[in-house]
Amino acid sequence: MCHINLARGFRGGERQTELLIRELAASGVAQRLVARQGEPLCSRLEDVTGLELRPCKGVLAAARAIGRPDLIHVHEGRSLRSAWLNSLISGAPYLVTRRVLNVPRRHGLNRRMYRRAAAVTVLSDAVGQSLRQLDAAIEYRIVPSAASRLSATRADDLRDRWGGDFVVGHIGALDDADKGQRQIIEVARLLREFRPELRFVLVGGGEDETMLRDAASDVPGVVFEGHSERVADCLAAFDLFLFPSRREGLGSILIDAMSFGLPVVATRVGGIPELIEDGRNGRLLEVSDIEGLARAITDLIRDPDTRARMGDANRERAGEYTAARMAGHYLALYQELTGGPQVERA
Repeated sequence: MCHINLARGFRGGERQTELLIRELAASGVAQRLVARQGEPLCSRLEDVTGLELRPCKGVLAAARAIGRPDLIHVHEGRSLRSAWLNSLISGAPYLVTRRVLNVPRRHGLNRRMYRRAAAVTVLSDAVGQSLRQLDAAIEYRIVPSAASRLSATRADDLRDRWGGDFVVGHIGALDDADKGQRQIIEVARLLREFRPELRFVLVGGGEDETMLRDAASDVPGVVFEGHSERVADCLAAFDLFLFPSRREGLGSILIDAMSFGLPVVATRVGGIPELIEDGRNGRLLEVSDIEGLARAITDLIRDPDTRARMGDANRERAGEYTAARMAGHYLALYQELTGGPQVERA
């Protein structure tokens, strides 16, 4: 089994790749990973038994590094050309997992590469529908992301450092075009007189960090935590999770927030409504509805019983999104595509 992920950095798709590889290794699957040299994914997986690491640079080098496996699993768009080239030479079938909402560039090569795929999986129906804008004939199966294995160790020091009496938290790459963090700043600006002790904490780094810090310079309730390895502690320190994405395939960090029993206020985009039901386990608003987002937050601050009910519903729902279940779906699909013995899905 050869996985390929040539992404730069380490975001949700790379975390899901890591979770899947670790779960498959625990089941005894022999695996190879082709990943971009110098990026975090390889170094994070050096301890995995039965995994062969092949770091490389560039599409052609990656196509060669794949070798002749029984099956290739493509985990992000940059890797598809490498798998396609390898398949033309070796004949190895490949499976494509599509995680993002944007439509692939509409050109003949993309259509040929997707048509040659033995199977296509997506994180949500919204992602699948966007893929069909490239080619209406594409068939896809939905295999959602999994919750990370996160365990908080100490969150009190974060609460002490952030201050305030209620923490609205957000975790994600600081990329306003996708994640919509400017909206968080505008909500904080709107609510600073209503609740001066309210804190809006943004965890993560990215290309828009300087712009966002400048935009929030006159809003004292906004805290930039920066990139942190203490994701679990941050989630444990939040009172509410705010996720105002402008585009979102599904949002794996959203599943993590749900697993910590956090009520969620989010935007009604992409695959988010496939996780959050308005009024049941969170609130859904339209993108750029600053007043609506602010009102949803203040309503939940005033209603601890509803927060608790939504938190309980989210813990229960997050239990459906385990790494074991995700790996079970993929393992059954691998065996179907390679003609191996079928197994019952987890």
